[in-house]
Amino acid sequence: MAERSDRAPAPWRRPFLRWLDAVEAGWAVPLLIACFIVVWTLYLAIAYAGGGLHPDTLEAWTLGRNFAFGYHKHLPLMGWVTAAWTSVFPLSDWSLQLMAMANAGLALFFVDLISRQFVTGHKRIVVLLLLMLTPAYQFHAQRFNANSVLLATWPLATWCFLRAFETRAWPWAIAAGCTTALAMVGKYYSIFLVVSFAFAALAHPARRAYFSSASPWISVVVGLAALSPHLYWLATTGASTFTYALAHANGSVSSSLGEARNFVLGLAAAMSLSALLWVLIAGTRLKQFPADFAAMSPGLRLLFYVTIGTIVLPVLTSLVWGTDLPSLWALQGLFLFALLVVCGTSYPIERFHTVNLTVIVAGAALAAVLIAAPIHAIYRNKHGYEEGRNFYAQAAGELTREWREQTGEPLSAVSGDDALAFATAFYSPDHPHYARPFEYQYTWGLPHQTTLDRGWAALCFRGQEYCSRWMEWVSARGGHFVRREFTVRASLWRRPGLSRDVIVLMALPQGSPVPASAADDFSASRRGTE
Repeated sequence: MAERSDRAPAPWRRPFLRWLDAVEAGWAVPLLIACFIVVWTLYLAIAYAGGGLHPDTLEAWTLGRNFAFGYHKHLPLMGWVTAAWTSVFPLSDWSLQLMAMANAGLALFFVDLISRQFVTGHKRIVVLLLLMLTPAYQFHAQRFNANSVLLATWPLATWCFLRAFETRAWPWAIAAGCTTALAMVGKYYSIFLVVSFAFAALAHPARRAYFSSASPWISVVVGLAALSPHLYWLATTGASTFTYALAHANGSVSSSLGEARNFVLGLAAAMSLSALLWVLIAGTRLKQFPADFAAMSPGLRLLFYVTIGTIVLPVLTSLVWGTDLPSLWALQGLFLFALLVVCGTSYPIERFHTVNLTVIVAGAALAAVLIAAPIHAIYRNKHGYEEGRNFYAQAAGELTREWREQTGEPLSAVSGDDALAFATAFYSPDHPHYARPFEYQYTWGLPHQTTLDRGWAALCFRGQEYCSRWMEWVSARGGHFVRREFTVRASLWRRPGLSRDVIVLMALPQGSPVPASAADDFSASRRGTE
């Protein structure tokens, strides 16, 4: 059937075939990736029309407001990316949703750079389509954070490493060092990729030629030089990012075994749909797999060793150190499996199958936009999100109005519940700075007196007892405090949704007049806890 279709295609297939003919001409892959970005950005805009951005994305933007070579909890790459993006694009939901999908699209482009080292024509398209059927490049990518920022850096670093190993030329060695350093400042989990590069180079039959050249040593020196600002930051700040990372290493042998099992099963589940469709495409030709594996090209063999390393090394680390190991930490490495499976085949893939796969991917994307996204938005408008995303913009707007009514000045600092504080910084027209130092993010300490003197506000949702108690503790210090409570209501396309109460504590700037109601609010707040 596939052969007959390729010889005499149905009329509806001909536009797809002309598109596939243009892969080597250079515009077919960019068109596919551009359509992917547009469609899934539209999905996010519809699905989250009644809700704000994810707190992780808001945290990335908050970090990026203050340039640094490291932060207490996270490495700096996600903050750098968000700061660079918002220096060009506006502060809005659609802008950061587009950023998240552009990051995923860039990741797919870098995967294609690797594909073209091994295959030509529409097999390159098959690799991308199989990846588009995993959750990594849409649902994982939309929550832009320290994990999803690796979607683009891992294939870029892998491509540069492959070229450096193959050519042993100094420009590629420099590129490999720089891109591995870039992956490392995304998340320390990237150490597994870096070590996998070393493992692959040692396991490859051409290891002597590689290690006797200057290429690996140039990569090491350049990589360390590129990392040196972050290493200096670590040395001078107490290596707090390591402390945060080691907080995940507290499991037992039995829990580590469970983590390792779930890690492997989670990755298998993420690839299950793509694997099923590939089985249908390959059909009886799957029996050629042993022969294809034995005849694997040197470049693919190197990629195979990298793939093994990125799976085995995290599992061994979890078993030895008792670390947490969620499978979502490794979703950025799924591209390695797609590359090996498709590029390692010795037989041609009929264009009949590529067109069918394209239709499936396009149909799933359109169904997500036209059906799933509106249903999700309507459901969340009535049932909400655990983190309260439906109320971010409304709470930020109401707090800003209350603050200006009390002080006549822009709001400059905010804290309280982290998600609400990040959201207020983003959605308030005053864009106040997140006031709590990140090293005290989970200790709920008192704000600095200078912060209170300049003016400060904090927000909590009613029912967050830890946050309410902290407000009481802060207000007990005395000062010009005003406490307010208001109700915010979600809305979607002018349809009202659920509501939630927000508690606000405002420390008025030193020297500003104290409203008559301030003392009453403060006293009532104190009486409520006695």
